[in-house]
Parts: sequence; C-alpha cells; structure tokens
Amino acid sequence: MMYKLLLIYVFLLPSLTEPPTRSLPVLQTDTLPAKSATAMYFDSLGLTNIADVDSTIRVDLMYASPHNFTGRVLYDNLKEGYLHPDAAKALAAAQKELRKRKPGYSLIVYDATRPMSVQQKMWDVVKGTAKNIYVSNPARGGGLHNYGLAVDVSLVDPTGKPLPMGTEVDHLGYAAHINAEDALIQKGVITAQQRANRVLLRNVMKHAGFRTLPTEWWHFNFCSRQVAKQKYKLIK
Repeated sequence: MMYKLLLIYVFLLPSLTEPPTRSLPVLQTDTLPAKSATAMYFDSLGLTNIADVDSTIRVDLMYASPHNFTGRVLYDNLKEGYLHPDAAKALAAAQKELRKRKPGYSLIVYDATRPMSVQQKMWDVVKGTAKNIYVSNPARGGGLHNYGLAVDVSLVDPTGKPLPMGTEVDHLGYAAHINAEDALIQKGVITAQQRANRVLLRNVMKHAGFRTLPTEWWHFNFCSRQVAKQKYKLIK
C-alpha cells in the first residue's frame, strides 16, 4: 500500500511544481499616449491636426515651452498643431509647393490654433506697453489664431535646421517687419540672404492662399478678420 502511494505522489509531483503552460496576456508597452484635454477639445470642434493632413510638416509649438516673448508655458498639455480644416488644407498645399521649389525643405509650425484663454494671457503681458501692437486684444475679438485660421511658420533645410530669417520667431520688434526689409538690409540689421529666405516663405504661403502680416514675417492668415467673424467659430 505504501509503495502504491509513493508511485501516485511521484506521478503527480511534476504537475504540482511546474509552472502553468497557459500563455499570459502580453502587456503592450508601445501604445500611444492618450490625447491631451486640449487636443480632444480641438477634435470636438472639428479642427484638424496638421499631422493628419501632411505628416512631413514639422511642428514645434513655441508656447508649449517658456522660450517665447512671455517667458511662460502657455500650452501646458498641447504638443500638436491644429487648424481649421480649410486652413490645414491650404498649409498642406504650401508644403507641397515648397517641396517643388526646394526638395527636402519643410515648413515648421510654431503656433496654430490658439484658444482665447491663451490669447488673454498673452495680452496681459503686453497691455499698457509699446508691444501691445503685436498682440490682438481679446476685448476686440482676438485674432485669426483664435479661429484656427492663422499659423506662425518658418522653414527648415533638409537637415532640419531652421533657415535664418534675421530674427527669432516671436520677436516683437521692428526687425521682424516685412515692409521694412530694404531699410533693414541697408542698416545691416538683416542680410540679403535672410530676406531671400523670408521671401521664399512668403511666396509658398501666398501660393496656397495665405495672407501676410506686415509686422511679423512668420505670421500668415488664411482669410480676413471680417470673413472669419462671418463664416467661422471663435475658439474659447
């Protein structure tokens, strides 16, 4: 009897000590992070992520870091650039035109849709100063960024290096004015090559239907403010 019990114990021992052979679920470590609340808000308004219309357009939102004229982070959870679909389509057309003229070059977006709440923070920095001419007053309806119809943009070469434009993006001063470039070159403030880079940017953006802003070489509007108020929705 003891011998039979020993055989039964030896026979069952492996099944009691070996690990189970059933496969366990594999945890996915490469899943994409959830969208930010701001991105989901923009999605709910029907705005378009620029990457969805042309993933070759680079995006580096300057207000997502403190490296801007306010010295503060204004987009604490937004990394994507969004535009109204009409403006996003036009931006993709500008990228296509740039690639035709300069293969390997790309647009780089520094700001696009901007909620009115962020516009107010920007205005609070400049109100009462000489620099208030560079920021749209929310009390007067804001600007085209607040409709998803304006974009702050520049150019990068095939290595990803931004082309020199004479000033940094977001420079609130005379050197950024496009209607003063002849004088700026004569005074040595910007070079002829830097102006040529600005002209290239303007040409591809105008080709796609965008309009310039005299005081900021990087800023382009998709339509007039009057049209924006008539046809589009303000983004709060």
